[in-house]
Amino acid sequence: MNPWEPQEFAHRAAKPARPRTREAIALEPVLRAQGVTKRYGSVTALDHVDFEISAGEVVGLLGDNGAGKSTLVKVLCGAVMPDSGRVEVRGRPLRLGSPEDARRAGIETVYQDLALAEHLDVTANVFLGRERVRPGLAGRLGLLEWPSMRADTARGLRSLGIDIPLTGVPVGRMSGGQRQAVAVARAVLWGSSVLLMDEPTAALGVAETELVIGLIGRLKAQGLPIVIITHDLPDALRICDRLVILRHGRVAAAARTADTNIDQVVGWMTGSRATA
Repeated sequence: MNPWEPQEFAHRAAKPARPRTREAIALEPVLRAQGVTKRYGSVTALDHVDFEISAGEVVGLLGDNGAGKSTLVKVLCGAVMPDSGRVEVRGRPLRLGSPEDARRAGIETVYQDLALAEHLDVTANVFLGRERVRPGLAGRLGLLEWPSMRADTARGLRSLGIDIPLTGVPVGRMSGGQRQAVAVARAVLWGSSVLLMDEPTAALGVAETELVIGLIGRLKAQGLPIVIITHDLPDALRICDRLVILRHGRVAAAARTADTNIDQVVGWMTGSRATA
């Protein structure tokens, strides 16, 4: 399966697209979803949802329980196939049949449970499922190339401003903020075009929350688009450039954080404020 093939549910182009200039490519959203709809029997989880994010942008995806946030992220990361709509990465229609298709297209997801092997150290977690084997007979015997994996992990962590021990310490013994940093580093170091984060500061203390927020800021400065699902409205207003609020599977509002406040966001989430 080629993840760059148009999805079966995608709109078909009426005629071949014109070649895009470098300027046009630089300005277009890195990730875009158009008209995405997903139904589970009589329940409509997503109803013609449009969403986009550009380079260096942090977008908060907000909404009450059952609003459709998790379903939209599952569509974007290939875990759920929508009934209709279109997903594009850098203007190219994307066929998502599995999370592996999304990863090949550069869409990485950090789930709330982090999906870390807590008995392994940082390097082993960063290369989990992507381990390098030694050449020749050693590789055929299953021996791994630990020196190069540790060196690349250390280099990547330094580039992200993350200072945690690489060896000898299982990640299960690290703080919540450090574990979140490992999960983010693993996603970023594999060349992601877009990072999706599910409740990145949930259950973290003040110091650990600041560690994660600082990491998000550094990734933003490097131009990485980041989508954040969160219920923490003050953090969302502090971290994000824009907010997209879902209600009953529809986009109730989309606003720049500089132009809104918590009362407005709560109003859109609960329906007491008109759709923006």
